[in-house]
Amino acid sequence: MVAQHVNESSIEVRPMSVHIGAEISGVDLSRPLDPAAVADIWAALLRWKVVFFRGQELDHAAHVAMARQFGTPTPGHVVFGGNQEYPEIYSIAKHRTANSSKTPPTIRPWTGWHTDITAAINPPGQSILRSDVVPPYGGDTQWVNLAVAYEALSPTLRGFVDGLHGVHSFGTFTGGEQSGALQQRVQDRMLVSEHPLVRVHPETGERVLYISPAFLKRIVGLAPRESQLLLEMLWEHAVRTDFSVRFRWEPGCVAFWDNRSTAHLAPRDIFETDFDRQFWRVTLMGEVPVGVDGQASTAVEGDPIVPA
Repeated sequence: MVAQHVNESSIEVRPMSVHIGAEISGVDLSRPLDPAAVADIWAALLRWKVVFFRGQELDHAAHVAMARQFGTPTPGHVVFGGNQEYPEIYSIAKHRTANSSKTPPTIRPWTGWHTDITAAINPPGQSILRSDVVPPYGGDTQWVNLAVAYEALSPTLRGFVDGLHGVHSFGTFTGGEQSGALQQRVQDRMLVSEHPLVRVHPETGERVLYISPAFLKRIVGLAPRESQLLLEMLWEHAVRTDFSVRFRWEPGCVAFWDNRSTAHLAPRDIFETDFDRQFWRVTLMGEVPVGVDGQASTAVEGDPIVPA
């Protein structure tokens, strides 16, 4: 597809699929960006939901500085902690605490898909992930556009889910018995929130299926079986390949996505190889979600995320 020039900066935006994902070139993220470039990248993010940059040379300090041009960083991870020197940085390592379940998960079409930390009352608004150690093959990451997924529902079903709310929790993980370290971390920083099943994006006004499979446990007001069947149908629908983009990583890549309108899948194929994989993430402060009826989310347990 022909590159799209936006506004007055020198960046180029190349869409990668019909509904989501674009590669951006013509920018060095290790240096301060001029206001036009910041505005153009932000506009591309809102339009394409996730944007990618290749050939970037960032260390932790440059990663945090780049993120601050787009918002206020959160702590690296409110449950699993962050880097001691750079508290905004979270290690996305192959063998990290969050991946320490003792038994493998039961694989379903939506297994592993999630939106970052939706158990919090104010989940991160955006995530910025950079690659460091990249396996020679495997380890691709996928994202889905949850605004398009909402629009693809029937009008009748959209009308029904518009008024529903769901309970998101960090207290229970899908996928077998948890390790002691994982259990202790979760218990020490329990997070439970009630969010609308359909949130209104605060900038674009889009209605978004806010149904993070890894954290959404039940729908308020429905019987357990009703809740389970409806959630499984929505999850299966939301992760359709035609709503998605898949990114092949190289060293020096950066992915910047909008958590308010996407879910993503961390790859599991790397666990079937001996290759290492080390990435680093910064997340930015987000708003309390608001539903179609104007009702904001409510905290059930735990404190809001605060700036790093």
